[in-house]
Amino acid sequence: MKNPFEIGDFKTFKRKVTNNDIAKFEGGIVHPVFATFALARDMEWCGRLFVLEMKDDDEEGVGTFVNVKHVNAALLNEVVHFKATIQSVNKNELVCAVTAMVNDRVIAIGSTGQKIINKEKLSSLFKS
Repeated sequence: MKNPFEIGDFKTFKRKVTNNDIAKFEGGIVHPVFATFALARDMEWCGRLFVLEMKDDDEEGVGTFVNVKHVNAALLNEVVHFKATIQSVNKNELVCAVTAMVNDRVIAIGSTGQKIINKEKLSSLFKS
C-alpha cells in the first residue's frame, strides 16, 4: 500500500439522479428523489477513489462503514456533487468525511471507512 495523500486532500464525483437512484422498495416507489441508499453507495465510491490510487496490485479495498445524514432532497435529473476529504489514514484504514450537494444546497453529510487488504487474505476471509 502506498499513500501519496495528506489529511485534507479530497476527491470529487458527480451523479445525475435517474430512476435507478430513487427511493423504491418491494412495494414500489416511495418518492421520486435520490434515495438514502443511493447516497450511501456514491459516498462510498467517492472515498474509494483514494483507494484506487493507494492499493498495490495484490491488494483490494473493502468498505468498513458508511455514515449518512440525509438532510435535503435531490430531485430526478439534478446533478449531485460528492466530495470526499481525508480525515485520517491509520495503517491500512482510510476514513473520509463526505458531502453531497446540488448547487449550494447540502443533500447529505457523512463519513466512510475503507481498509486496504491483501487479496489472498481477503479471499480466505470470504471462504471462512
